[in-house]
Amino acid sequence: MRVLVTGGAGYVGSHAAKALALDGHEVITLDNLSTGHAWAVKWGPLVRGDVGDSQSVLQILDEYQPDAVVHFAGSAYVGESMTAPGRYFENNVTNSLRLLEAIVTDGARPFVFSSSCAVYGIPHVLPINEDAPQTPVNPYAESKLMVERALRWYGEIHGLPWAALRYFNAAGADEKGQLGELHAPEPHLIPRVIAAATGRSESVEIFGTDYPTRDGTAIRDYVHVSDLADAHVRTLARLETGMEIGGFNLGTGNGFTVLEVIVAVEAVAGLSVPNIEAPRRPGDPAELVADASRAATVIGWRPQSSSLESIVSSAWEWHRTRAGVHI
Repeated sequence: MRVLVTGGAGYVGSHAAKALALDGHEVITLDNLSTGHAWAVKWGPLVRGDVGDSQSVLQILDEYQPDAVVHFAGSAYVGESMTAPGRYFENNVTNSLRLLEAIVTDGARPFVFSSSCAVYGIPHVLPINEDAPQTPVNPYAESKLMVERALRWYGEIHGLPWAALRYFNAAGADEKGQLGELHAPEPHLIPRVIAAATGRSESVEIFGTDYPTRDGTAIRDYVHVSDLADAHVRTLARLETGMEIGGFNLGTGNGFTVLEVIVAVEAVAGLSVPNIEAPRRPGDPAELVADASRAATVIGWRPQSSSLESIVSSAWEWHRTRAGVHI
């Protein structure tokens, strides 16, 4: 297929673009490069533009005639969403609706949406399955859920085949070293731990050491970004057959604490990680772990590279190389 990947210059989007290309698809990346990187677009053309520009999107659809769309473009900082909610609803919801309107105007085609486990809010039962209540606790999560709800209606009314992939904690880097995580500021734990190990930051903050977990720090389900990319390839293949998919979780079913991640980085890097304890962040659950059995049943997806050692090793090699650190 010919696949339009919005936000394909970003972290997960670029890995998905690579996986799609390796699976034989022709990839067109649409990205405004506000947070993405042109160097990450290595598989097919980069069209610099905004998904909220309906006229430009219609021109792109007309020029490239994509058979499917994978939608990553959006804002993804939880903390920022608590101070600038309007920006998140504009960028994540309004612009997504403009994209959807352009797509159905040009002709409905399979649509895969990059969603988040944040739509569940504070879980009451673990692991979290797709039947769990969806009660977002920040505007970022709310914006993801709003798009999911819109997709349901676009499917019913316009015949849009769609799926929403609810990631747990995306982590790691391309095993061949071609792609990796590079955010500014960096919101994710593993790159921040690596930065502290290499001296690029003084220390890593541990937000909360009094959670009801095995060592007092928060537990998260880390899934390798290449496994997430594989899920997009599998999802598109199922949508092409006419299968109804909807929303489902992508995670491993195993959680690791902040301190366990720090120990894993120290083991891989052979360096100590200076850290300081800090108060809990508002809205941070003690534990987030996925029940991803529906993904296994519906699209045949099981994570292959998501052991903590594999994730940390690939991230370490990427960040060590990018930073020019020679250990």
